[in-house]
Amino acid sequence: MNEQVVFALLFELWRDIREPAFLWQVLALGMSLLLAWGLSRYGRQQEFVRSTAEHGALRTFSTGSIKRVAFPLLSLLLILIVRKLFKYWHLGPVSLFDLAVPLLLSMALVRAAIYVLRHALTAGSWLATSERFVATSIWLCLALYLTGLADPLIEMLEQVSFHVGKQKLDLWTLLNGLVTVVATVLLALWLSGVIERRLLASDALDSNVRVVLGRLVKAVLSVVALMLSLSIVGIDITALSVFSGALAVGLGLGLQKIASNYVSGFIILLDRSIRIGNLVALDATTSGIVTQITARYTVLRTLAGTEVIIPNEYLVSNIVRNESFTDSRLRLQVSVQVAYGTDLEQAMRLMVEAARAQPRVLDEPAPQALLTAFADSGINLDLGFWIADPQEGTGGVRSAINLSIWRSFCEQGIEIPFPQREVRLIGGLPPVATAPAEPAAPPVVPGLQPVA
Repeated sequence: MNEQVVFALLFELWRDIREPAFLWQVLALGMSLLLAWGLSRYGRQQEFVRSTAEHGALRTFSTGSIKRVAFPLLSLLLILIVRKLFKYWHLGPVSLFDLAVPLLLSMALVRAAIYVLRHALTAGSWLATSERFVATSIWLCLALYLTGLADPLIEMLEQVSFHVGKQKLDLWTLLNGLVTVVATVLLALWLSGVIERRLLASDALDSNVRVVLGRLVKAVLSVVALMLSLSIVGIDITALSVFSGALAVGLGLGLQKIASNYVSGFIILLDRSIRIGNLVALDATTSGIVTQITARYTVLRTLAGTEVIIPNEYLVSNIVRNESFTDSRLRLQVSVQVAYGTDLEQAMRLMVEAARAQPRVLDEPAPQALLTAFADSGINLDLGFWIADPQEGTGGVRSAINLSIWRSFCEQGIEIPFPQREVRLIGGLPPVATAPAEPAAPPVVPGLQPVA
């Protein structure tokens, strides 16, 4: 449908508005739209769209697309039928129907295209949450073009102009530039996301190198898309020099910590001092597995299940204990005390057997029991052993070995002492102090009063 045909439809519609029969068109169009909306809502309530678990992803995708285009297609079908009836029975003009047909057809095409694009992008993309808004915006722009109202609107926006430095801008240029920049940057982000996912899925590169390359690709593509879109619109890039200078001053004064975290993030990723999957400890209470390294922060998942977000600057400027930097194996130790007079060789053998019975304990280096000290209440023995999966936690294997040692000692009669104190008295018992006897009270004689 070319521009002349659209303008002819508009002129014909303007002419038909003055006729009384035009009200029948409005009534028939409203009834058709209302009936199509009711049918589409009825189809949703009948749950003709099943879940993915029941019918698979392909059927869910197809039924989801039908759900998007059900209203415009049903409206289009009803309007075509009504227009045919109007022409057959000569009920009046059909200019309103002729104009509604391309608008409804474009609405169905836009909704279907946006739905397909949404599934082509990642699951957590911005399009998944703003699908209706994007589809409505594109359809409104397309409706303005189909009705021929786009050119007068553009001319009106071009008349409102102003100067930014030496650059002359108008509202249409700004609006066009905004749409172009957003579309170009979103395309660059989608493309960088695809490249980043492919890099992260590759096993030929180190994990930190893959993350660095993904971040660099996203940053470079975003900057290139921004500059390219501004050039396409016709905005001089040198006009952004004032903004870039203000941004540099802001970074120097108020955003020092943020800039330091970003620089520290790239340092961590490049020198590979901390990698994804490493078991690190910040202090005596904070330790866990590195699950994510971004440009600003690092995510540490503790063995208790909580996640700690650590600024990258902290990891660069403080001491961090990386327990799996070059080797993922970790040595653990459990201590026990036995009573004097215990067969130490038997006790140490039982401790080593308790460690070897655990599947997580490595055979090489082999578990080893050591006599460490002769304490007040007993003899201290330490059992050292190695595990290869510290990310699974150490409390469970410690508890299992301690329980096995306790059972073995109980079966063999080995005593685990507890603090005891023996008190000896030298020289016999001291004499017991007795209270002095009180004087006897004088006898009471009847009839006599005591003298004060």
